[in-house]
Amino acid sequence: MRINAFRMGLLGGLGVLVALLVGSIVTQLSTVLVYVGLALFLALGLDPLVSLIEKKLPRPAAIAIVVLGALVAVAGILFAIVPILVKQTSNLVEDIPGYVDDILASEWYNNLENMFGDGFQDAVNGALSFIQDPANLLSIGGGIVAVGAGVATGITAVTIVTILTLYFLGSLRSMKRALYRFVPAYRRQAFADVTDQVTGAVGRYVMGQVSLALVNGVLSFVFLTIIQAPLPALLALLAFIGSLIPLVGTLSASIIITALCFFNSPQTALWAGIYYLIYMQVEAYILSPRIMNRAVSVPGAVVVIAAVAGGALGGVLGALVAIPIAASVIIIIQKVVFPGQDAKKAPAPVVAS
Repeated sequence: MRINAFRMGLLGGLGVLVALLVGSIVTQLSTVLVYVGLALFLALGLDPLVSLIEKKLPRPAAIAIVVLGALVAVAGILFAIVPILVKQTSNLVEDIPGYVDDILASEWYNNLENMFGDGFQDAVNGALSFIQDPANLLSIGGGIVAVGAGVATGITAVTIVTILTLYFLGSLRSMKRALYRFVPAYRRQAFADVTDQVTGAVGRYVMGQVSLALVNGVLSFVFLTIIQAPLPALLALLAFIGSLIPLVGTLSASIIITALCFFNSPQTALWAGIYYLIYMQVEAYILSPRIMNRAVSVPGAVVVIAAVAGGALGGVLGALVAIPIAASVIIIIQKVVFPGQDAKKAPAPVVAS
C-alpha cells in the first residue's frame, strides 16, 4: 500500500490545529463549565430530598418545596448572622486599640521584646501602622474597584448556578433518558442501573458532607459563644464552610479560627485550639464514619488520595468533587469491569490468518 507522506503530514497538522482550537475553546469556557458542573453537582445533591418528597407529592411540588426550603434556610442564616456580624464587627473595630494595648502590655510580649530587641519593636510598629490604615487593607484586595468587581462577579455566579440548579433538578430525568439513548438498546438497562447508582452516590455524599458541616457550625457557634470569642457567628460560619471541603477544610478553618481568637486573648485561643483538636478526632473517628459510610462506601486510603489529587488539579472545587468521583469509579468497576472479567471463562479463540 502506497502512503502519501504529504497527505499524512497535512492531516496530522490539521489534527493538531483542531486539538489546539478545542483546547482554546475549553479554556475560554472554563468559567461556564465550572458553573455547569457545580450546578449539576448541587442538583444531584438535592435530588435525594426531591425523590423522598416525591413519594407523596408530584415532582414539581417536591422541587418547589426543596428549593424553597433551601432558600429559607439561607435567608434564615443571613438574617441570624448579618445583624450579629455587623454589631460584632463594629465592636471589634472599636475594641482593636484595646486589644493592641493589652497585647503590648502582656508579659509574653515584653519577653519577646527583651529577647529580640529594638528590631522586634520596629517590626511590630510597622505591622500595626499598616493594619490600622484602611487604605492599606483596600490595597490588599486590589482597591475599591477590584472589591466591587469581585462582589458583582460573585453575585452573578450565585445567580447563574441557582438558575442552572433549578433547571437540572426539573429536567434531571429527561437528561438521563437522553443520555441512555446514546447506548445500544441491549446495554441500555445495565447502563441506566449504573448511572442511577452513580448519581445516587453523589447525592448521598453531598447530603452527608452538608450534615457534617452543619454539626461543626452549630457546635462551633455554641462553644465560641461560651468562651466569648470575637465574632462567634462569623467564626461558626467559617467552620461550616470549611467542613464542606473534605480532608483539609476542617483543619484549615480550625487553624484560622484559633488564630483569630488570639486577638481576644491567648487563653481564648488556647481553649479554641483544644476544642478543635478534640472535635477533629470526634469527627474523624465517630461522626464521619457513621455519616459518610452510609453515603458512599469508599476506603479511607482512596478518600485521602482522591481529595489530595482533586485539590492539586482543581483547587477547592476539585477536592469537593474528588470523593464522589472516586465513589463513581468504584461503582463502575464493581458493576461493569468485574462482571465483564468474571464472564471470561476461557481465552479468546485465535483466528488463523
